[in-house]
Amino acid sequence: MSLAAYCVTCCRRIGTSTPLPKSRTYWREIRNIIKFTGSLILGNHLPGKKRTSQSSEKSVDNFSQDIMQSIYCTVDVDDHECCVWLLLRKSRSRDRVARLQAVQELAQSRHWHDYQYRIIAQASDSRTLIGLARSKDSDLRFFLPPPPLPSLKEDSSIEEELRHLLASLPQTGLDECIRYFTSLALSESSQSLAAQKGGLWCFGGNGLPYAESFGEVPSATVEMFCLEAIVKHSEISTHCDQIEANGGLQLLQRLYQVYKDCPKIQRSIMRIIGNMALNDHLHSTIVRSGWVSLMAEAMQSQHIMEASHAARILANLDRETVQEKYCDGVYVLHPQYRTSEPIKADVLFIHGLLGAAFRTWRQQDCDQASAGKAPEDGDWYTTCWPKTWLARDCPALRIISVEYDTSLSDWRARCPMERKSIAFRSDELLRKLRAAGVGDRPTIWVSHSMGGLLVKKMLLEASKKPEMSPVINNTRGIIFYSVPHRGSQLAEYSVNARYLLFPSLEVKELSKDSPALKILQDDFLVFAKDKNFQVLNFVETLPTTVGSMLKLHVVSVESADLGIGDLIPVDVNHLNICKPKKKDAFLYQRTLQFIRETLAKDLEN
Repeated sequence: MSLAAYCVTCCRRIGTSTPLPKSRTYWREIRNIIKFTGSLILGNHLPGKKRTSQSSEKSVDNFSQDIMQSIYCTVDVDDHECCVWLLLRKSRSRDRVARLQAVQELAQSRHWHDYQYRIIAQASDSRTLIGLARSKDSDLRFFLPPPPLPSLKEDSSIEEELRHLLASLPQTGLDECIRYFTSLALSESSQSLAAQKGGLWCFGGNGLPYAESFGEVPSATVEMFCLEAIVKHSEISTHCDQIEANGGLQLLQRLYQVYKDCPKIQRSIMRIIGNMALNDHLHSTIVRSGWVSLMAEAMQSQHIMEASHAARILANLDRETVQEKYCDGVYVLHPQYRTSEPIKADVLFIHGLLGAAFRTWRQQDCDQASAGKAPEDGDWYTTCWPKTWLARDCPALRIISVEYDTSLSDWRARCPMERKSIAFRSDELLRKLRAAGVGDRPTIWVSHSMGGLLVKKMLLEASKKPEMSPVINNTRGIIFYSVPHRGSQLAEYSVNARYLLFPSLEVKELSKDSPALKILQDDFLVFAKDKNFQVLNFVETLPTTVGSMLKLHVVSVESADLGIGDLIPVDVNHLNICKPKKKDAFLYQRTLQFIRETLAKDLEN
């Protein structure tokens, strides 16, 4: 029976049957019509038939619209029972505004039945699914489970498959650290690594050179080495193609599911997927492999770090509303979802030595929170105050936090061959931030410790490059939390007293007699005065415990004084100078005041 004949038959049944009470409308017949005509309404073609011409396509389109109009006019049913297909059709409109509105209506509706969620999940295109995943409080029933993963090869393990994937990637033209991690991961067994290190190397810049143990998953050591090498490979576009071609998306998904209780592994995997999503031609493959479903769930996590990694992936996939590209280490803390509210300015957070994009900016630790008794409650305790407090107080801001790896000692560095100066890091971060659209809006920089030196170097370098001029022109102000403009005592202890073995290049550059540091300070002071940047300086007054016995003032009041802007001493140590005790604490309120006053005109406009 043809589709048209079936529809006619169903309509005749409705018209000729004995009338029944209104509550028993013949919705079963209506539903059958919609079920069979859904593809018409959504895709303008009959199931199993090829489109022949524009005229036939138009006639089919009119036919489907006539059916839906007839149903609305002649049958008394709830609108939401019929509008699923219409919204799906609208989500594929050529009009971008109509598509965005359709996705918003789908996400905000709370009256769908389970079978309707399944229809939407099965019929949505990748653009719609990504939009739903990036819609706040979107129902997870919109997303189908990831497709079944291929079976592992006989007598093979995940570790072996991961090594095989790593070995299949090009090994030429790589920097020393990629070669180092690749060689280490391929040459060592999990047993020898565990015996050699007695624990796990720490990846992702969480602030410690090593993690003491993985506890319940000690076998994850080799996986971590392999993943760190693949993270580096995934920063190269052609290597992303190889990862996809060799089944990497499925293998990483298997690893992601196996190590659900291992956040470090999951974050490394999400870094790889986020890097692959920077390549637009891989988007359809990433969606088909089920990663959007997994990231939609991760976006709703109570853990800010997990949600932010997922937000980066989905933002890189969402070319419908996001033109910026977020490279590895650049995380948007707000807004992480699609929003109709205009974003009027950017606030960037740059951590310091041994810092991290999230942990550096947490609230000062308290007994209740450290004991795990406090939920992620906005006003009471937060693991990232820019994400919760600042986003709530200034919703028109885009808030970005940056992460990069540092070490105190080359002896315990993640990569023994890595020697990254402040100049090298500033160039690398500036490139990533410009790709993220920094400079397109008024900007405030917020920095802690060595991060402030990076900000100064980035701005000076940007002033020399015409393509970076928007970064300079839109910089409104800078907040420095205990930045050692004239050097740090930590470097003096490290170099002179040999407190640290083989002090890293970052530490050496913080020495008071460092020529590079003096030139940076002199040049930036002249530059900042010329550009009339607004500046706010904080400095610690309490010593910081370093190691088991040593206490010292990491940054002195003299060194923290840039030479312009207010200098405010705070009775905390170096680690807590950027960690307010609570939302109404002076440290946060003065920071908030500076941001509001500096951006007052921009936020009003």
